[in-house]
Amino acid sequence: MPCTRPIRRFYLTPPAVPTFLISVLLAVVALLAVYGHFPQLHSIGGFTLLLIAYVVLLLGTLLRGI
Repeated sequence: MPCTRPIRRFYLTPPAVPTFLISVLLAVVALLAVYGHFPQLHSIGGFTLLLIAYVVLLLGTLLRGI
């Protein structure tokens, strides 16, 4: 028996260039926080910065015009 429910799909769009660059910049800062010797970045935490970078990139992919 075929399914009669409508199929809901995610319509993914490529992120805008500024959104992509912000996420890459945050990922590089996260790498510096973990592997670099910068005491200012140790308090923030590399995982938190990397999570923020991923969320920015995810929102740029899921939402149109961002």
